[in-house]
Amino acid sequence: MFAALSAVYLAVGAVLSVRFGWLMGDALSRTYAAQAVLHSRDPHVSAIGFVFTPLTALLQLPLVAFAEVAPAITRWNLSAIVVSALFMAGAVVQIRGICRDRGLGRVQTAALTAVFAINPMIVLYAANGMSEAIFLFFLVWTVRRLVRWISTDDVHDLLLAGIALAFAYLTRYDAVAAVAAGAGLVFGVTLLRRGWAHRATMVRRAVLDAVLVAGPGLVAFLVWAATSWLITGQAFAQFSSAYGNAAILEQSGGPTGDPVGNTAYVLTAVLALGPAIPLLVPSVAGLSWRRRDAEFLVGPALFGSVLTFQAISYVAGSTFGFLRFFIAAIPLATVACAQVLSARGEVPTRRTGAFARHRVGPASPRDRTRFRRVVAAGTVALSVVSLPVTTAVVLQPSLSPQQYAVGHLFDRDPPDGAERIIASFSTERALADYLDARNLPDGSVLTDTVFGFAVVVASARPRQFVVPSDEDFTTVLNDPAEAGVQLMLTVPNTGRGESDALNRRFPTVWENGSEVGRLELEVPNDGADQPTWRIYRVLSD
Repeated sequence: MFAALSAVYLAVGAVLSVRFGWLMGDALSRTYAAQAVLHSRDPHVSAIGFVFTPLTALLQLPLVAFAEVAPAITRWNLSAIVVSALFMAGAVVQIRGICRDRGLGRVQTAALTAVFAINPMIVLYAANGMSEAIFLFFLVWTVRRLVRWISTDDVHDLLLAGIALAFAYLTRYDAVAAVAAGAGLVFGVTLLRRGWAHRATMVRRAVLDAVLVAGPGLVAFLVWAATSWLITGQAFAQFSSAYGNAAILEQSGGPTGDPVGNTAYVLTAVLALGPAIPLLVPSVAGLSWRRRDAEFLVGPALFGSVLTFQAISYVAGSTFGFLRFFIAAIPLATVACAQVLSARGEVPTRRTGAFARHRVGPASPRDRTRFRRVVAAGTVALSVVSLPVTTAVVLQPSLSPQQYAVGHLFDRDPPDGAERIIASFSTERALADYLDARNLPDGSVLTDTVFGFAVVVASARPRQFVVPSDEDFTTVLNDPAEAGVQLMLTVPNTGRGESDALNRRFPTVWENGSEVGRLELEVPNDGADQPTWRIYRVLSD
């Protein structure tokens, strides 16, 4: 199943990318970071950058290593697509594992797994190289291990959950909320298990269990922050750097909407991706209370913490309103479906703990009642009904500005907005081809990577560019002619262009060359939210 899903997701991604040219900017920027580590004129590991956590780019390095002989690997973002396809297929396998651990029937397990696998948001983010696929894999893996731990009390499950959360943090900052939620949940469950009769040891054991879950994530947090501070002088570049999220938000015009409208969007997004959540979560909560089944707490705690983190961030105006930020609602609904019926059968474990719970065996007559079959069919029906709802929302420009253009790929005359989204980075690829054809020597083209990453990653000759990760970038920027630079790629000094290093050093360079360059070419952009490029030839002294 893993191999088949990986192949399907990869095929979809290759078609979307190579055939239609539909690429996501965040995914392409991670591919550029991997390319900079290996193929820039100054290759080094810290070129991966510190605005985003590093795992998405690091995982691409084995494929990007071959980009010199096969430039399509980076040009069409194929290295990122391979990674996202593999990890999303892994997330589907983990969903299937949760169903099997719960002792669900084969039909129900297959149906819930299939509905999750073909959800349009799951397919899109398996096929576009974004970090969501990797993040979901580690998040679902964590949920599965903690669900198992509540039944088995096996310390190995806690250790693996902690490792998964650490990797989740190295994929996306959202995982901070999941680490805290996981540690709090484990602390509470351990505390309740031991009871007040063991007051001397209950707190110590609860803290120890919580540390096993939160420890790896805390280490990842500290090591990444310390590494960033040592190399860049900023521990949290995502928030303090001119290239970070806070700066991007400000350059894009600041927070959009108002708290009431943003709250409405959050609720709409969660309901669009998990329409059955308002029905499932309260129902399963009530059933779990009756059964004294704490396994139910894991999904809402882990997935819910991520959703809450994103909701608060958006309502507070510190992030953008993208549907993908709420993708954790999909596995939350799926896992809730798997938990409607009480667990059956024993979970295989390496070492059963003292507080392991013994379930009713799968051969019990209770498992063959009509009631269980009806409930199982109901959970599948709820999952299936969610597909057209999610699909309809994904195709709505107001709710899904990053994805809706996919619905117009086969249109002969798509709407202008959709056409420009599909054409994103086509101009940058043409610009890369233009520069490659000139056979310029290394270090001949000066550019920042605020927008320039899409040009560099599409080029078959990335060493011709001088980019911010190069150690001599500031020296070259201060005197391009002396450094042998022939051309400068410039963008307007507005919006995100304000953070462009060329604009900060030469504020009027795009308008008139700032007396360091002569206009050679202007390139209007076909893509959405992409700048008009001007190429200036550097004036010799």
